[in-house]
Amino acid sequence: MVALSNDQPVVFHAEKLTKTYQMGEVAVRALQSVDLDLYEGEFAVLLGPSGSGKSTLLNILGGLDIPTSGQLIFRGHNLTHANDRELTQFRRASIGFIFQFYNLIPSLTARENVGLVTEIASRPLSPEKALAIVGLSNRLNHFPAQLSGGEQQRVAIARAIAKRPEVLLCDEPTGALDYRTGKLVLGALQEVNQEFGTTTVVITHNAGVAAMANRVIHMGSGQISSIEHNDHPVGAELLEW
Repeated sequence: MVALSNDQPVVFHAEKLTKTYQMGEVAVRALQSVDLDLYEGEFAVLLGPSGSGKSTLLNILGGLDIPTSGQLIFRGHNLTHANDRELTQFRRASIGFIFQFYNLIPSLTARENVGLVTEIASRPLSPEKALAIVGLSNRLNHFPAQLSGGEQQRVAIARAIAKRPEVLLCDEPTGALDYRTGKLVLGALQEVNQEFGTTTVVITHNAGVAAMANRVIHMGSGQISSIEHNDHPVGAELLEW
């Protein structure tokens, strides 16, 4: 594992991103004037307690939500005022999402679940290739109910990477998994990051995961409190938590 230089191209440029939700008469500020650049090919970890703004930031980066103010630029294109059609196209072409819960279709095999994405992608990996990358070549024809939780999460990763996204956004991808299985899933994310140069952002409550990141972005109260640069990221198999 090697450190990533910040002379890499900027993929996302966020400037003064603010998100406010109105809860009755109370305004809840989920993000407060966040400035952040994310770089091509980096593996970044977002750390912070519940309510710190991590998921809100991830959803705005992925075009699932829009900021109340500030701007978000993706490879020179300002997404802040994009309409629904433009955001849909952005998500479809450039973003892979992985969440804590796998959202696989129970009646489809692993191969068929991944194949749903390849049908709408412009330059997809084959389902077989995507599943091989996450170590599931021997589970192609298994249904979700026949797979462990970790295997289902790796199918979800294969589904996300099959369209070759430029960015992987992962919200607590190991939150429902045990220690050993979580390391396998993180290893799959790390392999994708290294093989394809996919910019990868992982939300976690688990500080131990930070050891595998190029940068660790600490959040609290809707703000970035600090950013750590890791000159010696480790392989997922060496993580301890």
